[in-house]
Amino acid sequence: MVLARTVRAFLAQPGIDAVQVVVGEGDADQYGAAVEGLDRSQLLPPVYGGLTRQASVHNGLEALKAYMPDRVLIHDAVRPFVTGDIIARVLEALAQAPGAIAAMPVADTLKQAGAERRIAATLDRSQVWRAQTPQGFRFPEILAAHDAAQAAGIAMTDDAAIAEWAGLPVTLVMGAERNRKLTTAEDLAMADDAHIPEMRVGQGFDVHRFAPGDHVWLCGVKLAHTHALQGHSDADVALHALTDALLGAIGAGDIGQHFPDTDVRWKGAPSRLFLEEALRLVRAHGGSIGNVDVTILCETPKIAPHRAAMRRRIAEILGLEEVRVSIKATTTEGLGFTGRREGIAALATATVVLR
Repeated sequence: MVLARTVRAFLAQPGIDAVQVVVGEGDADQYGAAVEGLDRSQLLPPVYGGLTRQASVHNGLEALKAYMPDRVLIHDAVRPFVTGDIIARVLEALAQAPGAIAAMPVADTLKQAGAERRIAATLDRSQVWRAQTPQGFRFPEILAAHDAAQAAGIAMTDDAAIAEWAGLPVTLVMGAERNRKLTTAEDLAMADDAHIPEMRVGQGFDVHRFAPGDHVWLCGVKLAHTHALQGHSDADVALHALTDALLGAIGAGDIGQHFPDTDVRWKGAPSRLFLEEALRLVRAHGGSIGNVDVTILCETPKIAPHRAAMRRRIAEILGLEEVRVSIKATTTEGLGFTGRREGIAALATATVVLR
């Protein structure tokens, strides 16, 4: 759904603490369907809008008073192709100004119409920009401006106009042509034709030393061995690297942030749990996994006899066809800590497609 794509863009953006959606009365079921599967930890309960865009934004701002954020971004839900770069530019501009909006300079020659649609004047397009969203403001100031506009009965077409009316300076930052507002059936058709899925690539690396024991876990498979791998969880170095690769592809930090070794819940935990959580986060960002590639660096144990089982296990955890899973192994020819048989290292890459 359009709304799902729009909300996902903000949930995935660093610097965004919460997302508040304003919906029409009677649209609760459609809203629930749109956000199904999204990460709800930063998604506030929806607020009902008013008869106009201005009234709906005002209701949303009123709901945020309970949280009193420093800054707020106001975005049209029907601009689903907003990018992280645009959002970041608006946020950065707010460090220097009380207001900032995404906009595009006008490329066409502008004509002012007179009576009977006859040209009355040609306007200087070098000073004219097309307003887009998000439009960002310092929260207390834009809330006060909306309150004042409502009290005065002033009607405006966007929040920047309300800020201007209230005397707040607003900075323009570069938007993008793809950040178009879907309004007509033609817009929807063009959006479907023009939308290209975004491809992300993440990488991960992990190391675990050997310790006393009789088996190791690699790629979710238990292998008999002369030693174990030391770690807070089951120390599956390959799944740890792969988890980091998936988290990296969606900009979601690393395994240590999500599963700290100071948390007793993960003591001895199977590393498949970490990989399953990374998969959940990928899906919450609207992504799907293209392929994963894991390389294991060790002198021992031998990986080749277990490669097929490892591919099957990772494919099972991630819900992938086995052809999308690659497992490779190499030695370091006696060099380094792996060459001295002190431990095992693994590196992984993963591709994620965001739609």
